[in-house]
Amino acid sequence: MTVTRQPVLIAGGGIGGLAAALGLAQKGFRSILLEKASALGEIGAGIQLGPNAFHAFDYLGVGAAARGMAVYIDQLRLMDALTAEEITHVDLGEPFRVRFGNPYAVVHRGDLHGVLLKACRDSDLIELRVSSEVVRYDQDGSTVTAHLADGAWVTGSLLIGADGLWSNVRKQVASDGPPRVSGHTTYRSVIPTDEMPEDLRWNAATLWAGPKCHIVHYPLSGWKVFNLVVTYHNDAPEPVAGMPVSEEEVMRGFGHVHERAKAIIRHGKNWKLWVLCDRDPTERWLDGRVALLGDAAHPMLQYFAQGACQAMEDAVCLSHMLSHHDDQATALEHYRVQRFPRTARVQLTSRAIGEHIYHPAGEHARLRNAIMSAKTSEDWYRDLAWLYGGTGLGS
Repeated sequence: MTVTRQPVLIAGGGIGGLAAALGLAQKGFRSILLEKASALGEIGAGIQLGPNAFHAFDYLGVGAAARGMAVYIDQLRLMDALTAEEITHVDLGEPFRVRFGNPYAVVHRGDLHGVLLKACRDSDLIELRVSSEVVRYDQDGSTVTAHLADGAWVTGSLLIGADGLWSNVRKQVASDGPPRVSGHTTYRSVIPTDEMPEDLRWNAATLWAGPKCHIVHYPLSGWKVFNLVVTYHNDAPEPVAGMPVSEEEVMRGFGHVHERAKAIIRHGKNWKLWVLCDRDPTERWLDGRVALLGDAAHPMLQYFAQGACQAMEDAVCLSHMLSHHDDQATALEHYRVQRFPRTARVQLTSRAIGEHIYHPAGEHARLRNAIMSAKTSEDWYRDLAWLYGGTGLGS
């Protein structure tokens, strides 16, 4: 293992940026991670992790720590929000684990970020800097200089833009304007387990699908709380992130669902809203010695529960390519070619899932129920093999 003289610069200290630093360190590359916030942390509550996330954890050297803080659920469960009847479920037990080589789990986003952050802090090859927002870059063919909001600058061999949906690095790489506003508004809360209706304390990632709305809940943090996320398609015109709202506003989109589904929402407190955004897939991930990663490259709607998973796969692929190609520009191109088709498929499938599974009404919903209720767990395993059986290095 050789250590490069010039460090790789990483813009963004979220899950994707930390994973990129860890992947590079596994291959002997030094990195400087530049985070705009004054402290490294992560907002939000729960996220779901498919087997492909655990493949990435192992590659990044945090497999044991990640497994230790996860909650392992038994099913992915789809409910009809109008009738309160189950449409279908996917068994996540031993046959699933054998098929895909790893489990399915749910975690608190902050816990996952903490695992990655600790591993970065423990590495001599990773330097973490806060209050360091990358606003632009320039390059000379052999180095890249990242210019920071405070006027300082940092030079490295490459720059990885892992600075999220509103990436400053992407503005320069792709020049494609702001993200696409989906018109879907998500409200998030966390319910102490003893306040969750007892008959709904399922060890499952549960989705209640209704016309232009849905509800998701699952246990978190050693069953201390339930994550609760509700979404409705209200044609919200502008991006909003983390704004506190009242229960009355949340309930406005769910007056038409079954009382049992409404009861779940009424247990939520301290609601905050996000207006969901994504982008159309683009192959413009590279500019010379600069590459995009995670949401900066391929922001996606939440409906496939793959945002964090795909960012970590990016980190695996990027570090692998840089360790296998002496020419770094060639390595970045191989990274782009490997990752673009897969992430584009997830982006577009996430949109389709929202339209055809999460939010349909009338005959559309009845067709969904008929098709999905006829599937066995083995059918679902076949349908999901392309995703859960894959890694950042290919399937």
